Amino acid sequence: MKTIDELDVAGRRVFVRADLNVPLDGDTITDDGRIRAVVPTLRKLVEAGARVVVASHLGRPKGAPDPRFSLAPVARRLGELLAGSARGDVAFAADTVGDSAKAAVGALADGQVALLENLRFNPGETSKDDAERGAFADELAALADLYVGDGFGAVHRKHASVYDLPARLPHAAGGLIATEVGVLKRLTEDVSRPYAVVLGGAKVSDKLGVIDHLLEKADRILIGGGMVFTFLKAQGHEVGSSLLQEDQLPAVRGYLERAEANGVEFVLPVDVVVAPEFPDLKTKAPADARTVAADAMPEGLMGLDIGPESGKLYASKLADAVTVFWNGPMGVFEHPDFAAGTRAVAQGLLDARTPEGDASFTVVGGGDSAAAVRLLGFDENAFGHISTGGGASLEYLEGKTLPGLAALED
Repeated sequence: MKTIDELDVAGRRVFVRADLNVPLDGDTITDDGRIRAVVPTLRKLVEAGARVVVASHLGRPKGAPDPRFSLAPVARRLGELLAGSARGDVAFAADTVGDSAKAAVGALADGQVALLENLRFNPGETSKDDAERGAFADELAALADLYVGDGFGAVHRKHASVYDLPARLPHAAGGLIATEVGVLKRLTEDVSRPYAVVLGGAKVSDKLGVIDHLLEKADRILIGGGMVFTFLKAQGHEVGSSLLQEDQLPAVRGYLERAEANGVEFVLPVDVVVAPEFPDLKTKAPADARTVAADAMPEGLMGLDIGPESGKLYASKLADAVTVFWNGPMGVFEHPDFAAGTRAVAQGLLDARTPEGDASFTVVGGGDSAAAVRLLGFDENAFGHISTGGGASLEYLEGKTLPGLAALED
């Protein structure tokens, strides 16, 4: 696929599909990682004299304006991050293809930036009807001369701004997407071994495809988070009131059998941190937490993190790994009583060394894992790569064709 270095952008309107889907508390951005990730591409464009039109989704509005999902706070933060590069503040359009968008784009001078309102406020963005989606893409195309795809977190979606719009304009991949694809190729093609994969998060059903694919590639798979209790149940253990997907038990048993047959080491916790109920994440009030053996969970208690011995075990399994991919926290990391497991894995990635003593290639696979790294105070630059797209990374590792990448490849 082409890169932005192959586009003549000076004086031209460049539509940049970014992923600015950041977490908000009211109108306060609680993690600006995805905004910062696209800034190098935007800075490169404005310094080359482009008139930059940025667009993104945020949250899941129902195809109509919803103030809870406005990108207005993002426009302010983007302006702060681009200060000194872009000429003037980032203009904010109050709609996607209406009068405000047309006016904001029409007023751009070389080296200036405008951000459109949430793309998902228009039903055409996510429509499954090709004609409706295409009609919205036509309206977006009228705002620009060139297209740059740099929203890696959305490339697994067949949406108008991701899939249909590149077909209507000369297009290229931004720096972020180019980097993400390069990293994922290192995880799937000619992988340096030992190759360890750490998977967490709430539901095992979200990770079925990637587990299936990685059973043919990984040397070790470490499981944590809410999904681990379906694995423990599949081994015949009591899991109390923990999150459990009983319909996935046959699939999980099959994976455990395949792992043994393939010589893939499947690592499950030896202890877990439990409490009577899910903790209050607003107040962070102390929970009635205690540690129990993973094969002896009391009835009525909920597992909310891997335990301290499991943290040590997982770190030991990462110590000699040359390649590590981590997607999904080990527990409810947002609460201090249940963050130790995730912290142990993050530290384990940082401590991993090759046989020659060099740092291993460590990839944090987006989503909650990336948020956990920042919330727990780790230096992002210490990891090999922190992805901006959890779902997109997983689908790539499953071997799926991602619509947004396919649209940039011709």
